[in-house]
Amino acid sequence: VQLQASGGGLVQAGGPLRLSCAASGRTFSTYGAGWFRQAPGKEREFVAAIDWSGSSTYYADSVKGRFIISRDNAKSTVFLQMNSLKAEDTAVYYCAIDKNFFGGGRFQAGYDYWGQGTQVTVSS
Repeated sequence: VQLQASGGGLVQAGGPLRLSCAASGRTFSTYGAGWFRQAPGKEREFVAAIDWSGSSTYYADSVKGRFIISRDNAKSTVFLQMNSLKAEDTAVYYCAIDKNFFGGGRFQAGYDYWGQGTQVTVSS
């Protein structure tokens, strides 16, 4: 399975941005999916996750109420809609998929496949 993240860019604070992560292969719908991010000088952190069916979603406190994770299994794609962006959201965003999806997808070690990352820069 290969993951291709896209949609990053430069956006003003308060604006929206939508990230996409397209997966190759036919088994995407059996995997939970998540987004993580890594800001300069910081460790990679959990942002949001969604179970295989899309019925359960999980968010970091820092993005709850502003970001929405969703998926389209027919297109093997997971999305991250980011609203009301802040300067502190600036980071490289990574998508990943997890066959077992324990702990609501919050733990990086559980993920099986990772995308290459897409840069999000929020100007204040």
